[in-house]
Amino acid sequence: MQLKQKGNIRQALAMATCSLLSVTAQADTGGSPWEIDSAVLLYSETDNRVSAIEPVVSARKELRDEEFLQLKVVLDALTGASPNGATPSNQVQTFTRPSGNGSYQTQPGDTPLDDTFRDTRAAISVGWEKPLTRLLRRTLGIGVSREFDYTSLSLNGQLSRDLNNRNTTVMAGASVAADFIHPVGDIPVAFASMAPAGTPQPRDGSVENKNTIDLLFGVTQVLGHDTIGQLNYSFSHASGYLTDPFKVLSVVDGATGETLDYLYERRPDTRTKHSLYGELKHFLGGDVVGVSYRFYSDDWGLVSHTVDLRYRWNIDTHNYLQPRFRWYTQSNTDFFRYFLVSGESLPANASADPRLAEYDTTTVGLKYGHRFSDNSEWNIRAEYYQQKGTDHPANAIGIQKVLDLFPETTAMIVQLGYTFRW
Repeated sequence: MQLKQKGNIRQALAMATCSLLSVTAQADTGGSPWEIDSAVLLYSETDNRVSAIEPVVSARKELRDEEFLQLKVVLDALTGASPNGATPSNQVQTFTRPSGNGSYQTQPGDTPLDDTFRDTRAAISVGWEKPLTRLLRRTLGIGVSREFDYTSLSLNGQLSRDLNNRNTTVMAGASVAADFIHPVGDIPVAFASMAPAGTPQPRDGSVENKNTIDLLFGVTQVLGHDTIGQLNYSFSHASGYLTDPFKVLSVVDGATGETLDYLYERRPDTRTKHSLYGELKHFLGGDVVGVSYRFYSDDWGLVSHTVDLRYRWNIDTHNYLQPRFRWYTQSNTDFFRYFLVSGESLPANASADPRLAEYDTTTVGLKYGHRFSDNSEWNIRAEYYQQKGTDHPANAIGIQKVLDLFPETTAMIVQLGYTFRW
């Protein structure tokens, strides 16, 4: 079975590559220039936690009249230390690395972080947009993403239709993705105890799969001479292996709160998501103000709200400033646990991943751009990110009451961009 899966990956990658070369060859026959949008994003959390660098290049070219080829290449490189899910303790804690061949330690009172966190991802996507009639357009796309322990293949399509003298546009889209998870050290047995380094680890195979179906429906409407609005609804259903193989939970004493064991997490094998997104843009002379709101819910019990405000101030014909404020809040999933208590029955699912906890974030930033006479542009964006959760939950036990179970996270984000024609 595993050999067949790997063969399917190679076949799909080959098909995606051939499709890319085929469509690119068509593009080279056209006389219109490539519209290139490039950027490099730098992300750095405080306390030597996660750092990332992400170069992105997007290209768009008109093949024929209103027929476009779109290409996008993304590279991600992440380093640093990532929370492994265990709670702090009043003792030195020792954890086995995912490979099972080594260990790392966390000092008393510190959040357990895996300091070997490394990841590199390369992704490429191709889109082909073509008019079917004067008012109807369709877009087809493929995508391939590869990490050292994760492979994703996707197909997508979209139809859009102009109505009401092109003041209204309705659209519908769908995508399917197949993911293959093959983590270092193989797949851990759910709720099994972490074994000491150098001893046989509780493992359950080397490869798992995940399949995802996404649907998108939307409408864009001109609301006045200076205002435009957009409303989208998206549906997503994932099935298969949705557990994080690198996350654990602490098992603590029911009286003292001291850590007794570490168990590998388990999540449900399906997840259904619903999202409603609305955006308004209003033109104030030469400036633009935009506000968006997103409501999200899923059958894991997570509910979130996102508000994003931007104001583009055109200083003159060549320079602009764009301040931004973003606020996000979410509830925890039904199976989120800060820890498990020794002697109590295990739940059907449990995870201490902080991404599944209740927390709020705020992002404040400023973007500056300069447009040249040939319509090329360079820009720089700087943002400050802050995340806060419940650091002392009501159900804390013993020493857990005085420990910070959800420390505040802050990060700086800087992005450099350059847009041009070639």
